[in-house]
Amino acid sequence: MSMSDRTYWLDVLQRIASPVLTHLAARRLRAVMPVESQSGYQAERAQFTHLEALGRLLCGIAPWLELRGLHGDEAALQVRFAGLARAAIDAATDPDSPDCMNFGRVGRQPLVDAAFLSQALLRAPHALWQTLPARVQFNLVTALESTRAMLPAFNNWLLFAAMVEAALKQCGATWDRMRVDYALRQHEQWYAGDGLYNDGPDFHWDYYNSFVIQPMLLDVLSALGDVEPAWRDMRGAAMTRARRYAAIQERLISPEGAFPPIGRSLAYRFGALQLLAQIALMRQLPSEPEPVTPAQVRCAMTAVIRRMIEARGTFDENGWLTVGFCGHQLNLGETYISTGSLYLCAAGLLPLGLPPQDPFWAGPPADWTAKKIWNGYDALADHAL
Repeated sequence: MSMSDRTYWLDVLQRIASPVLTHLAARRLRAVMPVESQSGYQAERAQFTHLEALGRLLCGIAPWLELRGLHGDEAALQVRFAGLARAAIDAATDPDSPDCMNFGRVGRQPLVDAAFLSQALLRAPHALWQTLPARVQFNLVTALESTRAMLPAFNNWLLFAAMVEAALKQCGATWDRMRVDYALRQHEQWYAGDGLYNDGPDFHWDYYNSFVIQPMLLDVLSALGDVEPAWRDMRGAAMTRARRYAAIQERLISPEGAFPPIGRSLAYRFGALQLLAQIALMRQLPSEPEPVTPAQVRCAMTAVIRRMIEARGTFDENGWLTVGFCGHQLNLGETYISTGSLYLCAAGLLPLGLPPQDPFWAGPPADWTAKKIWNGYDALADHAL
């Protein structure tokens, strides 16, 4: 069994997570983390960027923090990072902390990143909720509840509100079924076909089906699907669509380990592959027209991650991510992008929540679909859902 890919992914996790979690656990993130953004937007984004970094990072590494049965060096690494993550949540929600974060004081952006933090709680209920001291649990619930004052936009933002409510229910707090029901029913109306949803009334050719829409639909339905019969009935279709979109995402990875730089928020880098990563984590990779094997997904994603992480300028001299897609490319960042935003790339690391002996990690290296076809493999014809 080759562990080289998993070892590399763990190295990437450490490179990405260490600056955020070590400084926040020490309650000096605000003092140390840079706020890179488009000129003239630094002051505005500084109000939100720290919660962005925490929520987005934890939503990606949560399945690994929750994984049981690790041994040796990886187990020790997991214990260390789980402790840092809990200390970081404490620092972010303690009203007396210099790093107490903006969950509801200013703007609407906090709803977005409270939702990513909520997604982390759903993905790691033991590591990130049950093992928190009661004081921190109280502060965290209070922070999440404060986001209800924000009106979500009429697009994928509806799922942010639903995700917060799902986390509040898991935490044993009072939750609002209407915010969940509205998001789920509206996205049923926005399904466009062939595994893709509109982002609101319009279709956008970008990666928001993977950044937000389908992962949050799957997680909300997993957490709450048994509460209402109408929600339970949505589960099967949501998974069928997600598996089709995962197949599309796998086919978009070129033989060289690249994928098309299309649409908004490209500075989230390989976070664009979150849905593929999540379907692999759930062991639901598609089987038609030909099986998409765990090993070929691992190899494809490793090629992408290497290409992006190793690009010159991806990290600054102090180890913080810089704005860019493949290296430092500030002009690719929209005005809502800042340093904290970039940590959504961690969502591409979800398969670390699979144990080392899982076929995703233990299977021998395998070519992915585009690499096979471009090398002359006579594949079965693709088909629409």
